[in-house]
Amino acid sequence: MANYPRKKKRLGHFKFGSVLFSTTLSLFIVGLFGVILIQAKTLTSMIRENVEVQLFLDKNLSDVELQQLKDNLSSRPFILQKADTLSLRFISNAEAASAFIESTGEDFTKFLEDNPLRDSFVLTVSEEFQTAEQLEAIAQELETIPGVFEVSYMTDLVDSINKNLLKVSLVMGGFILILIITVIMLINNTIRLALFSQRFLIRSMQLVGATRGFIRKPFLLRSWIFGMLAGLMASAVLFIIITYTQSAIEGFALLQNQELLLVLFVSLIVVGGFLSLLSTLRAVNKYLNMSLDELY
Repeated sequence: MANYPRKKKRLGHFKFGSVLFSTTLSLFIVGLFGVILIQAKTLTSMIRENVEVQLFLDKNLSDVELQQLKDNLSSRPFILQKADTLSLRFISNAEAASAFIESTGEDFTKFLEDNPLRDSFVLTVSEEFQTAEQLEAIAQELETIPGVFEVSYMTDLVDSINKNLLKVSLVMGGFILILIITVIMLINNTIRLALFSQRFLIRSMQLVGATRGFIRKPFLLRSWIFGMLAGLMASAVLFIIITYTQSAIEGFALLQNQELLLVLFVSLIVVGGFLSLLSTLRAVNKYLNMSLDELY
């Protein structure tokens, strides 16, 4: 019976198939949850953009006074600015009457000689100013402006949005913590098991006088490459899924934030490399510190 020579193991060249698969899967799960968070943030911003403050004006204001009032409001830092456009619009009493008649189907102008509705400005408050206390302070500030008769906004809606967002944030924060711990343990255990077959080679290198840094270097370099490759593969799969979903589900593209997605993909690559590097360092140090009896 012929004896075939066994392939020699090279320092740092452990089996990478299972490591790459496990790391990619772990990072994919993290990335998928990250995509959900990005979409939730975008959806939250869209909901908050519907929180409007309405300023009812004094009657019989001149065009000059209306323009001065508009300029005054435009300088306020709490007004949402989107695509270099302020979320501030003027509604005349005639436009308000037409909208009321269209929504209710009742034409009050037939039995009222004068239009009781007032001219108004409607503005959207930026997301960072939408706590109940800040909105109350903004309303009080706006009421002091000359020409403003009354300020109105939906207090109950704002409170409901803030309370629900707080509950969702706490739940998702708990899931994120559990997910991060699980992923770190999975990657760490996978790499530790992959390096198990190299424990005797590590001891042999120690016996011939190799330094700890010399032994660690090939393992760390290879794990860093594997980790970044796993992050790249996880990002590619996520990108394919997002692209397909955008074409298959109408309106799904509105929930995407390209800048945050790019940050997520880059983070997956960097985190993949860092976690693999850290796990490999721990595993190699463990085998470097083991006695010969413990290796068996």
